[in-house]
Amino acid sequence: MSPMIVRERRSRPAPWHERRKSATHRWMLPFAALEWMWEWVAFALSNWTFLEVLEYLGSFSVLVAVVFYFSESGDRIKQRHYQAWQVINTAQGKGGSGGRIEALQELNEDKVPLVGVDVSSAFLQGIRLRNANLLRSNFSAADLRNSDLSGCNFTLADLGSANFRGARLDRADLAQADLRNSDLNGSSLAGANLTGAALDNSDLRGADLANVQWQHLGSIAGANIAGVRNAPAGFADWALKHGAVSEPSTGN
Repeated sequence: MSPMIVRERRSRPAPWHERRKSATHRWMLPFAALEWMWEWVAFALSNWTFLEVLEYLGSFSVLVAVVFYFSESGDRIKQRHYQAWQVINTAQGKGGSGGRIEALQELNEDKVPLVGVDVSSAFLQGIRLRNANLLRSNFSAADLRNSDLSGCNFTLADLGSANFRGARLDRADLAQADLRNSDLNGSSLAGANLTGAALDNSDLRGADLANVQWQHLGSIAGANIAGVRNAPAGFADWALKHGAVSEPSTGN
């Protein structure tokens, strides 16, 4: 914002017969006359009230612009959210990112629920969606390697065949989520809720299971639990009894 111009009323210029005395040489007269003329212009403008009114109106217009800017901030946010959803929905069912990483992160940062979002088969590697509400979402076959999904609500979500290698799912709510054929190799599930979750044929090798809620896990047949870290007491024995396997190397 430009500073307000401070106007000072000028004193009346001296008459020309006095002003011309300042020109000690004849060749200086035209310059003295020009300067004297502009002194009269400045004097006239400094005493013109209309200019002062214009200055006040200019300051007032800036104030009005500021008020309108903040009053319309809600509409700008809605427009931004609408555009983000357009990006997500337009790319639905397609591979690649298609701008969905930025769109999802922006919506989540603004606390917008992402309930039922469909990003199946999307490339979302490294996405950050901490504490996102992803109830009944579809991330099936999505590439989520090295993503931060800590604290997310994945209740009833379709996560089948998704790639979670190296991802953080600490404290995530995975109740009744479909994780069949998912790749959780090296991921962190510390404190996650697996109540009713289906982990059949998933790759849990090297996953961190510290304090994971597994007692009411839905199914785990065919899952590879080789090298799981910080597994709660009794988890490994229960998993093996219910069809899990422990194969350190499977060629990938």
